[in-house]
Amino acid sequence: MSVAFADAAVALDEVRDLLGRYLDGLYRSDSELLATVFHPAAVYVTATEEPLTLLSMAEYLPIVAARESPESRDEVRTDAIESIEFAGPVTALARVRCSIGPKQFTDLLSLVRVEGRWQIVAKVFHFDLGGETA
Repeated sequence: MSVAFADAAVALDEVRDLLGRYLDGLYRSDSELLATVFHPAAVYVTATEEPLTLLSMAEYLPIVAARESPESRDEVRTDAIESIEFAGPVTALARVRCSIGPKQFTDLLSLVRVEGRWQIVAKVFHFDLGGETA
């Protein structure tokens, strides 16, 4: 569904820029860059493996900082922004794909525009191993 509002083209450009920085941060394992795209109270959630994983940014970002980056392993980037949908001028949902090692991720990112910029408030994702469905 498409939602029309006055600055929709500007919002789309801003969200695409945010998603590009998000994907760059994952590829580089750059927790400082990722901290600029997530709202401080954002959540990280997956149910791909039991039990449910639900982390705060204070828990998630150090994990990213400690892992070897896909960039340092010369992994081929598989990033793709599959969709961006706006519910209105300050609320959006994005679906992106990327891979880290053998894991292929589908991320559903809830975004809000607060404090003058777009921020991810929830990352809910699923991953597959290689070509297999988890």
